[in-house]
Amino acid sequence: MKLTWVTFNVRDMERSLEFYRKWAGLSLNRRFSPREGSDIAFLGSEGTSTELELICNSRNGEPRHGKDISLGFAVPSLDRVMGELEKEGIPYQGPFSPAPSVRYIYVEDPDGVKVQFHHSEN
Repeated sequence: MKLTWVTFNVRDMERSLEFYRKWAGLSLNRRFSPREGSDIAFLGSEGTSTELELICNSRNGEPRHGKDISLGFAVPSLDRVMGELEKEGIPYQGPFSPAPSVRYIYVEDPDGVKVQFHHSEN
């Protein structure tokens, strides 16, 4: 068995696409509108087949996400990400370091989903 995608409902597709492309480095793999008022986009990163599916549907109302769910993304430089977030006035929590070789921060996406950016010295 293989994890193929994770789905999130979003309020504003353009804002969510901008967030995940800019901050998580994901690229848009495909995007389509199966019916009026519905927009679906799949994003991914090179070297993995798991995708993030974003659904924006005007009939769904406000997205609801669990408070204990987060997405994790490895970054080459956590300090660089923190500096860029600070420059844009985007708040984050951390950095946390549960082990000497691991550091991470949390930021919220446009719909309040916790996103972890982490760097491991391995």
